[in-house]
Amino acid sequence: MASYNGVPVPAEGEAIAYDGGRFIVPDRPVIPYIEGDGTGRDIWKASRRVFDAAVQKTFGGTRRAVWYEVFAGGKAFEQFGEWLPQDTLEAIKQFRIAIKGPLTTPVGGGIRSLNVALRQLLNLYACWRPVKYMPGVPSPVREPSRMNIVIFRENTEDVYAGIEWREGTPQAQRLIEFVNNMLREEGIKKQIRPDSGVGLKPISITGTRQLVRRGLQYALDRGLQRVTLVHKGNIMKFTEGAFRDWGYQLAREEFRRQIVTERESWILDHHDRDPNLSIEAIAALVEPGLAMATPAFKRQVAEEVKTCLDSISRTHGRGQWKQKVLINDRIADSMLQQILTRADEYQVVCTPNLNGDYLSDACAAQIGGLGLAPGANIGDGYGVFEATHGTAPKYADKDVINPAALIRSGTLMFEFIGWPEVGELIEHALAATIAQRRVTYDLERLLKMEGANNVEKLGTSAFAGAIIENMSAVKTYAV
Repeated sequence: MASYNGVPVPAEGEAIAYDGGRFIVPDRPVIPYIEGDGTGRDIWKASRRVFDAAVQKTFGGTRRAVWYEVFAGGKAFEQFGEWLPQDTLEAIKQFRIAIKGPLTTPVGGGIRSLNVALRQLLNLYACWRPVKYMPGVPSPVREPSRMNIVIFRENTEDVYAGIEWREGTPQAQRLIEFVNNMLREEGIKKQIRPDSGVGLKPISITGTRQLVRRGLQYALDRGLQRVTLVHKGNIMKFTEGAFRDWGYQLAREEFRRQIVTERESWILDHHDRDPNLSIEAIAALVEPGLAMATPAFKRQVAEEVKTCLDSISRTHGRGQWKQKVLINDRIADSMLQQILTRADEYQVVCTPNLNGDYLSDACAAQIGGLGLAPGANIGDGYGVFEATHGTAPKYADKDVINPAALIRSGTLMFEFIGWPEVGELIEHALAATIAQRRVTYDLERLLKMEGANNVEKLGTSAFAGAIIENMSAVKTYAV
């Protein structure tokens, strides 16, 4: 189309194509942007300056991003009477890659969340949240440098699917009655209270497999060695527990030669140490307390050991498993503890939506908060990159807010489209600026609380300017 929302498409740019699972990126790609609400106006202006400077320095003018404004949130409602115009979705579909500031979620009805709507309508099934500490940033933990985790959070299912009914409505009452009758028929004594609001929590094979596939491929492409499935399967066995089981199944089916599960590594290690151990002896070592288990469970574990040795001992035994990507799983509440006590034991995390929401923000708190945390919503052939924080309307148009989250989301965008050098330049220049203690008010306050001296408080635009200045000296700083 020649225009969307009445705004002509820039004639000097071209659309990014997608073929055979790969993006085909022209030298002047058209990239739609949503300015965002509240402080979105400030941080977008600053971020765009940083992006343009980094692309110019990296490619010397042979490439550049052609920015194209599309509309969502408050600005869209003011101009078109809609929170999310159809033309905005069509533009993102055509150009495939977009970046956005924070958006207001309407109160009192209507669309539940603009962010959730974008994810579901474009099947942006993975929320990509790298969380890595940047030296010099104040942190509430003693060793924040241990935090370097990439979270892939399922983006379209779980409670974020938004399937629920208000207490007292006929729909809620019918569903409660249906479920209670089914529980009684199955001889289950639990019942849902009639004065409950009710919701559904769907977790599918399709959603799980595409997410875990994305996380595993990411680890393999970058030479990482651990992928962890985070779930609450000890309680929700057929949703969260199924997420774990389907994740392991996908790993074995599609990545068998490149991966080993944690339990398989235990089996192979015991067999490597003593090849004369019986199947039953290895089973007892893998499953503590097996001697007190039922005969059926003993047979189950023994069969697991035998299947492992029969199927992969030649390709994974004799220590070969140590060179594979290790797939393990952790219960969600335990994982929230472990990111505080042993964060450096984890590299890539795949998790259902709600767990990932908690986990990504808890990890971000260790590296300076959401003001420094990048985010991306990606699918097959599409990506929308975003600041992960809110709109903070009381700071809007005051040129004070920290733009780093949106800037770092841009680094993910450039990596995603195959211009990683641009993102690396931005990351190093941002690290240099923080190391110089030239920061926005949020980081200035934290640095002074820690007793730092010679801190220079900058506004949003000045902070962007400092990052651009430091692009000429990035080799003296390490991220």
